[in-house]
Amino acid sequence: MNSSFKRFQQKFIEIVAPKHEVPITRWTADGLWDLSWLRALLLTIGIILLGIGGSFTVQSNLGTAPWTVLAQGISVQTGLPLGVSFFLVSLTLFLMWIPLSLKPGYGTVANTIFFAAGLQIGVDYIPTPANAFMAYLLLLFGIFITGAGGAMYITCGLGTGPRDGIMLAFTGIAKMPFTVVRAVIEIFVLTVGYFLGGDVGIGTVIIALLIGRSFSFWFNFFGKFPPKANPLTA
Repeated sequence: MNSSFKRFQQKFIEIVAPKHEVPITRWTADGLWDLSWLRALLLTIGIILLGIGGSFTVQSNLGTAPWTVLAQGISVQTGLPLGVSFFLVSLTLFLMWIPLSLKPGYGTVANTIFFAAGLQIGVDYIPTPANAFMAYLLLLFGIFITGAGGAMYITCGLGTGPRDGIMLAFTGIAKMPFTVVRAVIEIFVLTVGYFLGGDVGIGTVIIALLIGRSFSFWFNFFGKFPPKANPLTA
């Protein structure tokens, strides 16, 4: 009985948080500010796709991810557009990097701006679904697009977004595993967002279960583009 539960627990963890390594690609930077036109373009496209993926989940009306729920709640209470609310959340977290002595990269700054832009573009132009089937289709497509954009942006190697940076900082402070710290923070954020009026539903659970799989799929895909061998060192 005990061994069966452990196998179930291990399988559940593998589904929710599959093991993956961020691949080194031909566009991966050597430093947080190691910019090139291609790298900056891919990173910008990736972050915008990340935001648009989030907007698909919002438009499904089935519930969305914790930080978006918080932004929705702020939007409900203030009347601000969702993208603006998310930008203010990201900006607040970014400013928290200063007392925590975190070092931002170009990707950190770009994430603060372009994610909110992508989110607002999607919310403005993606119609709400006419039935439950289309709602779930929108949700799943949003998860797929979020994984694509997130993996593209992360493989550029130009720094984490404001939210992940804060989680990493608190992981060091709390001396606890990253997964535990992330869970505690996101449950808190989700709860605050819910009481402010954000959408929490079955979609929130589906996102939690499938988003890791989506990232893993796209990390594997982008891993097929390794750095070109240098003929002088080959």
